Amino acid sequence: MTDTDDVDEQVQGWFSGRVPAEWFDGQVTVSVDRDEILVVGPLSVPDPGPEASEVAREEAVTARIQGFREDTRRHRMRIADEAEARFGRKASWGVTCGERQATFTVQAIPAMTRLRMDERRILDTLVEAGVARSRSHALAWCVRLVGTKQDEWLADLREALRTVEQVREQGPTT
Repeated sequence: MTDTDDVDEQVQGWFSGRVPAEWFDGQVTVSVDRDEILVVGPLSVPDPGPEASEVAREEAVTARIQGFREDTRRHRMRIADEAEARFGRKASWGVTCGERQATFTVQAIPAMTRLRMDERRILDTLVEAGVARSRSHALAWCVRLVGTKQDEWLADLREALRTVEQVREQGPTT
């Protein structure tokens, strides 16, 4: 097991014990990177009745999510402050309700990169076409697009990285 796995398990365990059981309709999912912890819990899906329209069902889900966000805000902030002090990362929150996922105050971390002219031209085209507001926004759009279109490839890549970590652990020590 790597140090990263240990941290992930520590954070998962801590939030599992710290988040009030009555908040969610199941176990929270905790995602960790070097900057942020994202805690996402499932909310029960409201039942507006068997004759309710799709619009009424969507409004019920929206109200459930907004109600949770407002009703738990202070308590979530206190837990996030404790987590930041303990783990050195900002904590953000989210929920799932049926098929919808909503996140609250997630971090937007700057990532510096060097791009050649052809690469900058791509970003500038996205800005000029109104797809993005700026080069930064265009680059974030490109990253989201790859994440959406290449899920399977990214999952394979992550699995390969786990295998590399296991092989390194088995190698000689210095």
